[in-house]
Amino acid sequence: MLKIGLTGGIASGKSVVASRLAELGAVLVDADALARDVVEPGTRGLARVVEAFGADMLDAGGRLDRARLGSVVFGNPPQLAVLNGIVHPLVREAANRLIDQAPAGGIVVQDIPLLVESGQAGTFHLVLVVDAPDDVRIARMLDHRGMTRDQALSRMAAQATRADRLAAADVVLDNSGSVDALLARVDRLWAERLVPFADNLRRGVRAARAGSAVLSPPQAGWAAQAARLRARVLAAAPDDILSVDHIGSTAVPGLAAKDVIDLQVTVAGLDVADRIAPLLSDAGFPAVQGANFDTPKPPASDRADWEKRFHANADPGRAVNLHVRPAGSSGWRYALLFRDWLRSDPEAAALYAGHKRALTEQIAETKGTHAYAEAKEPWFTEVAWPRMDAWAAHTGWQPPSYVSESPSP
Repeated sequence: MLKIGLTGGIASGKSVVASRLAELGAVLVDADALARDVVEPGTRGLARVVEAFGADMLDAGGRLDRARLGSVVFGNPPQLAVLNGIVHPLVREAANRLIDQAPAGGIVVQDIPLLVESGQAGTFHLVLVVDAPDDVRIARMLDHRGMTRDQALSRMAAQATRADRLAAADVVLDNSGSVDALLARVDRLWAERLVPFADNLRRGVRAARAGSAVLSPPQAGWAAQAARLRARVLAAAPDDILSVDHIGSTAVPGLAAKDVIDLQVTVAGLDVADRIAPLLSDAGFPAVQGANFDTPKPPASDRADWEKRFHANADPGRAVNLHVRPAGSSGWRYALLFRDWLRSDPEAAALYAGHKRALTEQIAETKGTHAYAEAKEPWFTEVAWPRMDAWAAHTGWQPPSYVSESPSP
């Protein structure tokens, strides 16, 4: 199933988005509703709140007095942390029970106000953030919720900053305008990205990509996107993945590139790569058959030492390649060395950029990405390898080492 994390600051319009996604067919797991349920009378959650904050947090009927508790915790980070430590684990337990009951090929949306604060972003296939400027949100709280300005600011201060939420977002849904405009954005997202993503996951296939290799200007967001994807990949198999590194052209600041994020997943051996393949697929990166060898770059290199496992994204909204390689193998070392050489040597980066531009004009538009990739290979062997090998010797560059590193087969 496709797992979506939905969040947004108070008065951002998150509930509107959640309701629309449920209308479209998503299974909605509402953390706010669950947070109320886990502290109902007779629950262990309510008992723990009373133990921590006192019996005067209860009203005359024995229910939690939320306004009184709010006056204690909002604006008091230590007290808020105590409350969150009680409620959040219980909410996650209840959410997991609901998710387990959802259909295998469905779309599950978890509406979590404190998704960023609780560090859960990496556990979802996508994080959706409903966003509106702070002044708009404050006005909504004053106009529609009857809050004072100080109360509104206190509630906002108890949540992640707007910048932190945006940094965690795979998709930002702007709600600075009308509700109709927001709903139209949700409908497009559902039809164009979420439904195809869920279908690709169900079938275990990568998302379709355009046939031509078009170079994009350097994008400042590539590094942040790679960081979010890295966390998602690590969360899929934390005990088996030694490292996830952003490689390729999008990892080199200022370099034009195809708009594809390449990540190198370091494992102890190909046996580990094969074992975690289903986990990577479940995380949104199914295996791609027939792409398990790199072309050896240095002359007379052992082809077997360039074997890898290759995965790609099921998400039609973000092209991603995962190169799963054994630590210490030639392909693993080459990918890191090539990236670091280009990052450190502007002349080398310019040389590579010129080569790519020339090939794009000659080949990519007419013969597609496979022909483009094949046409680049001689340059890697004849031009890049001797230059970057000399650079590594001159600078003393060495790749990372891992305690569990083992020889490649």
